[in-house]
Amino acid sequence: MQRAGRHGRQPPEGGPMENGVGQEPGTPEPPAAAGPAAPRAPRARPRLVFHTQLAHGSPTGRIEGFTNVKELYAKIAEVFDISPTEILFCTLNTHKVDMQKLLGGQIGLEDFIFAHVRGETKEVEVTKTEDALGLTITDNGAGYAFIKRIKEGSIINRLQTVCVGDSIEAINDHTIVGCRHYEVARMLRELPRAQPFTLRLVQPKKAFDMIGQRTRSSKSPGESRVASGKETLRLRTQGPAVLEEGPNPSEEEAARRVDDLLESYMGIRDSELASTMVEAAKGSPSVAQLAQGLDAVLGEFAFPQEFVAEVWAAVCHRKGDKE
Repeated sequence: MQRAGRHGRQPPEGGPMENGVGQEPGTPEPPAAAGPAAPRAPRARPRLVFHTQLAHGSPTGRIEGFTNVKELYAKIAEVFDISPTEILFCTLNTHKVDMQKLLGGQIGLEDFIFAHVRGETKEVEVTKTEDALGLTITDNGAGYAFIKRIKEGSIINRLQTVCVGDSIEAINDHTIVGCRHYEVARMLRELPRAQPFTLRLVQPKKAFDMIGQRTRSSKSPGESRVASGKETLRLRTQGPAVLEEGPNPSEEEAARRVDDLLESYMGIRDSELASTMVEAAKGSPSVAQLAQGLDAVLGEFAFPQEFVAEVWAAVCHRKGDKE
């Protein structure tokens, strides 16, 4: 594969498929010559190619051939000659730290990918004067947990140096790189009250027009981002990426409700996890069966029973029929 960098060339039409997904057919084959019918060669299909930039400014690169988030980061890193570990997260169609445009497990075929890379490291001392810090945590799927929301009036809200988009690198000098978002949220919840602790944060590198802003991400029905009826590339942890239709409005609404429940119960937001739970709930005739299904697939989250009941009710719209 040719490298798709500043001077990279566009792959020829009809090249071999590299990311394991179905695309539009290539150029029709010429008519067969007279005589015995020759075996039909398989039709070549064009590659899916996405455009990308570094969020703080860079030339435009082209990437292809990835099936999950880690491979996506590796492709972006290759284009810009950086390490994949420099990438904190990606947003779609905006260079700003906009948590409503965060790249999750789905990318629209026309989406432009902006990679936010490591900027300055900072340390802040926090005293937990109440149980909740007012943080909502998510992660990039490749080892970094970061702040997705700061609640107004909360402990963290009063610390002007802490911003949405900051990656949490360590708690009291204990590195949490490689931990999932729910693990980091649990660590923060379990910290004792009235005892100061230190957060080591890494902020995304900012372009000139982003310096000084302290983004507050607000709840929005559009947070799932994927437009209804449009084809998207769905990235999977295992197996090839696949093309599929975007969720319909009712599925988007159900996923938004479940994402809100994740924040309320666990202090995390994860639209892809919410979508997975919606699919599981749709195929579960009861709360008990949903709990069994979630334990089989997502047992590491240790969801409380009342949370599972709320999820089932949110998806099935049967508030008075909980088990």
